[in-house]
Amino acid sequence: MDAEIATLASTAGTTLVTLLATDAWQSIRDGMTGLWQRVRPDRAPAVSAELESSREDLVRARATGDQETEAEVRAEWQGRIRRLLAAHPELAEDLRTLLADVSPGAPAVPQVTQHATASGRARVYQAGRDLHLGQS
Repeated sequence: MDAEIATLASTAGTTLVTLLATDAWQSIRDGMTGLWQRVRPDRAPAVSAELESSREDLVRARATGDQETEAEVRAEWQGRIRRLLAAHPELAEDLRTLLADVSPGAPAVPQVTQHATASGRARVYQAGRDLHLGQS
């Protein structure tokens, strides 16, 4: 599994669930349904209905303080989005654009690509940010 896809799917699932319980829920529902429509038009109506159902579950869960249900819905959509992106990685940039459009205050989803080759006794150290080795 590509780490970039997993990170994007996690961020998208969290953002989706957060927005489903806000006034922006129709925008995120329409945008997500549109992604499925492009690559799986047969599934798009069901995805739209499932988003509506997830929204109802979230509204009830938040009204009663049921954090477990919210976490389950988030995990469910993170998995669905991850599987969609794994099968159709060409949707990643469109998903990033959708997230930026419906949640403009959210931090951008990072795009990091790293490649390394080591041979013999060589070592490779990679990090997406700061890396401190051997410092006291």
